[in-house]
Amino acid sequence: MAGFQELTPLDTALQRLRATITHRITETETVRLESSLGRILAEDVTARISVPEFDRSAVDGYAVIAEDTYGAAPQNPIVLKLVTTIEPGASPLELSTIRRGEAAKIMTGAPIPRGANAVVMAEHAKQTNNKVEITRQVAELQNVSRRGEDYAEGEIIVKRGTMIRPWHIAAIAEQNITTVKVLRKPTAALITTGTELAPLGSEKMPGKIIDTNRPMLKALLEEAGAEVVDLGNAPDSVEEIRERIRTGLSTSDLVIITGGTSLGESDLVPEAINTLGEPGVIVHGLRIRPAKPTGIGIINGKPIFMLSGFPVSSYIGFKILVKPCISLMTGAKEVPPPIVRGRLTRRVAKPAGIRAYVRVKVIRTGEAIMVEPLMLTGSGLLSTLTKGNAILEVPEMLEGYDEGEMVEVALTQPLEET
Repeated sequence: MAGFQELTPLDTALQRLRATITHRITETETVRLESSLGRILAEDVTARISVPEFDRSAVDGYAVIAEDTYGAAPQNPIVLKLVTTIEPGASPLELSTIRRGEAAKIMTGAPIPRGANAVVMAEHAKQTNNKVEITRQVAELQNVSRRGEDYAEGEIIVKRGTMIRPWHIAAIAEQNITTVKVLRKPTAALITTGTELAPLGSEKMPGKIIDTNRPMLKALLEEAGAEVVDLGNAPDSVEEIRERIRTGLSTSDLVIITGGTSLGESDLVPEAINTLGEPGVIVHGLRIRPAKPTGIGIINGKPIFMLSGFPVSSYIGFKILVKPCISLMTGAKEVPPPIVRGRLTRRVAKPAGIRAYVRVKVIRTGEAIMVEPLMLTGSGLLSTLTKGNAILEVPEMLEGYDEGEMVEVALTQPLEET
């Protein structure tokens, strides 16, 4: 870990980031509800009507007056007069009133008729012509969905700052609301550096490597709800890098630049950032593994993220810094990854004081869940992400985990089954 003047703990880096970023996404636009998936809601959505709008049956059965069923049992059925049948969609205003000794055949979702206050499930009744035998008593309001029990008129359905998910769309649609006001999408300028990089689809040249960071980061940004401004690959020149970053700051809400942030002769990104304004680089080097060279710059309240040129390190840097920053700028809460608990198949060790992100394979065998650390760990090895399906985070205060220890891991792909 030598070479950097200071390695910053991740929590400290996040604190500096939150304290220094002043740029926020405040502009809004109105979109159709069906096109709002993944957008950030700009205002509360409140219920225009109560849901349900009326008391309705929660089951197929018979609407009754609960007191008429008291004492009913298979050996002691109570016989009621069947006076009507009520289907879903019937108008509550046009229904007959149920009186003592009467019942109405009713379907799930149909309105409860006046006078009735409970529903007997179909399997607890036997219909013969215009009579129905009740074989189980019900309490008042049993099997009844009350008016407004889902949403009361005026209640907030979805709060401002929520990332809209499919169930939010369903709840809003239930109110017959066709459009919603959302924040505009954050824009992220993406720059890669390195004369050794060749663009995807180009003819392979000796000594060149395909730029894998750009398509991966584009996908990660789009997954996080951002629009990408692709500023291409910058040559190893302070002036060229500075101008690309300057363009990114003028066109976008944040800038991501990969490569050029370690301590080699061509690592020019921190120098370029510090010539653009204040405060410049606020973090350069994190106490993590992988992604140690990750850094943060701030110019006029906008963030610049310096990510490693190695794809795995770049991915980790995005997850721990860029994604939280996008949430901060939009005011949305992050959706956490699914967490599973399993038993380590071998020891995981690391230096004290360093936070490690270990790529693992999680395998379910019967009732047991096993967590297998991958043997290869290089930060340039994409196979550790494609062959692994989870990340094990080892905090700074630990030197690792022992074989057989139970650990929690964040899934990146589905569990393997054997």
